[in-house]
Amino acid sequence: MRFLSLLLIISCLIISCNNKQNNQENHKYTNDLIDETSPYLLQHAHNPVNWKAWNNETLEKAKKENKLIIISVGYSACHWCHVMEEESFENQAVAKLMNDNFISIKVDREERPDIDQIYMNAVQLMTGKGGWPLNCIALPDGRPIFGGTYFTKEEWTKALTEISDLYRNNPQKAIEYADKLVKGIKELQLITVNNDEASFKKLDVFKTVKSWQKDLDYKEGGLVGETKFPMPGTLNFLLRYSIQNNDKSIEKYVETTLTKMADGGIYDAIGGGFSRYSVDTKWHIPHFEKMLYDNAQLVSLYSDAYLVTKNESYKKAVHETLDFVERELMASNGAFYSSLDADSKNKEGKLEEGAYYIWTKEELQFLLKSDYALFQKYFNINENGLWENQKYVLFKNQSDKDFAISNKLNLKELEAKVKNWKQIVLTARNKRSRPHLDNKTLTSWNALMIKGYVSAYRAFKNPHYKQIALKNASFIVNNQLKKDGSLNHSYKEGKSTITGFSEDYATVADAFIAIYQITLDEQWLRKARQLTDYAMKHFWDKKSNMFYFTSGSSASLIARKMEIADNVIPGSNSIFANNLFHLGHYYSNDVYAKTAERMLNNIKNDVLQSPAEYYNWLNLMLNYTDNYFEVAISGKAAMTKAVQFQNYYLPNILIAGSTKESSLPILKDRFVDNETYIYVCVNKACKKPEKEVSTAVTKIKNSL
Repeated sequence: MRFLSLLLIISCLIISCNNKQNNQENHKYTNDLIDETSPYLLQHAHNPVNWKAWNNETLEKAKKENKLIIISVGYSACHWCHVMEEESFENQAVAKLMNDNFISIKVDREERPDIDQIYMNAVQLMTGKGGWPLNCIALPDGRPIFGGTYFTKEEWTKALTEISDLYRNNPQKAIEYADKLVKGIKELQLITVNNDEASFKKLDVFKTVKSWQKDLDYKEGGLVGETKFPMPGTLNFLLRYSIQNNDKSIEKYVETTLTKMADGGIYDAIGGGFSRYSVDTKWHIPHFEKMLYDNAQLVSLYSDAYLVTKNESYKKAVHETLDFVERELMASNGAFYSSLDADSKNKEGKLEEGAYYIWTKEELQFLLKSDYALFQKYFNINENGLWENQKYVLFKNQSDKDFAISNKLNLKELEAKVKNWKQIVLTARNKRSRPHLDNKTLTSWNALMIKGYVSAYRAFKNPHYKQIALKNASFIVNNQLKKDGSLNHSYKEGKSTITGFSEDYATVADAFIAIYQITLDEQWLRKARQLTDYAMKHFWDKKSNMFYFTSGSSASLIARKMEIADNVIPGSNSIFANNLFHLGHYYSNDVYAKTAERMLNNIKNDVLQSPAEYYNWLNLMLNYTDNYFEVAISGKAAMTKAVQFQNYYLPNILIAGSTKESSLPILKDRFVDNETYIYVCVNKACKKPEKEVSTAVTKIKNSL
């Protein structure tokens, strides 16, 4: 048997080598990226540029040969990354210039957000803006001296020539500039410890939101501007604020935004799921890449909004988006993939942005037959829906109810027609060349998707959503969580890699707390606490009470950064602060509670001055400025009553529960045989226990 096993291993190695050799023989060029797992790096493995991955060997090579480094950062679904590759990195003359004068490193920003963060800061300091592709030129020791985003071939060639000449003829000037730039990078987001007593006032939040309103587009939704980005975290805060403060204007703004997005071309009306952003003010023409993190957070947002509004279009958006995620972004082991590309091959076999999603009238007429006339009215196959070259991006500008009335249909009849139309068009679309799938799994993004499924389960009670959340959580525990309590960041084809970042610990702990609230299974709460404790040991800076992005044991970069502000994904520090607030309540732990309070106090002024950049910190601030309720349910019917609480939108409560005696501090000594009691407490002061959820909810709402 051992001999047969050895033969099998040798055979597999031979096959693997032959496959690799055949793969290389089919291309004129092959560089070191051929050995990487990142789909983005593999896209560049056959460029004539001698690309290398970021590792110690590459960095030492640059120092040894005293060569400048090109650090080119992007991601698999990035349209302009593909454009620059085609124009410059596949050009032999440009490649020769790079190979002769530089060590060229390709970085997947999703795999290595720590590297991206450093060089993005550098480019923002140099140019005042950032984005991807991100291209930096650095000294042999990694200190940047030049950078930008997308360059045309001519611009890139000129920059390479001038920078290489400068370093050859006047290296001291380049070194002096690098010194100043690195100093600026280190000073960005420096935390000034606020030693004043923490004080968070409701009036301050009110004034901040008031000042924020000038940037809100009340007509079209989103922020005022020429492009529209779904910012789910921002909308999540504004929804919560509007409900807790009975602000009908903000509530209407959030509903307008959600309706415009769900009806717009940014939402894939045929297959479900949201694109990254729209390039116009009406959410019509998307930048067609689909990211897991967007869809995860939008599922949470629309689920919560449904609890408030009972709007059926929000429910449909959640169901269809989760159908899309499971159909196109989920592996059989429960892991979620990262993204779908914006580009795909058109009929001529050339890559074209949006080719998979756009339609001509003739195609739709052929597919819909006698129903085309109604279909084209419903999805605006007219001058409103026209994009370019007589192609259309489907979108709606009427609710189903209004459309049914204006076209003399009953609502159920219309819904049946729309469902049939979508299936017909989806079947036809599935025959097209599909967008490239980035099939790596990122721990932090998967955690966001867990929260999406938890939110959908809470709103719609579909047991399948709970099952998927638990399946993915088990995947993380079994594959990304190591025996020493640390997490890995990336997973692909059975291989877990890259030491985890603070975002991984923060988001996974947050997701596990959410799972506990729908299962009342305390193992998930314990795991959230263990991950938080690990992060406090390896990422926490005791001086500032904030968390570094990289572990103290990680290989050092030119600066060790903290992620303080919130972007399209909340910053890891704001997630940690919220987690510590919650864990402080669950475990009656003053260290957790005080740490959360100090973290918020440190950046209180920034939060109040720039709410759009610190929305998740504002979420935490609402926990201090309004009543925050501990809801402890103890007794044989605890699970049933916890589920009943989920029928309400109550963002200012924390739910704990057990069907038996529990040692969890929030539940300790509250179990009574043959009874189920609901304890509602604020700041360790508890009201008389209730037996009915409706009575407890009324008390909570009346206390706002």
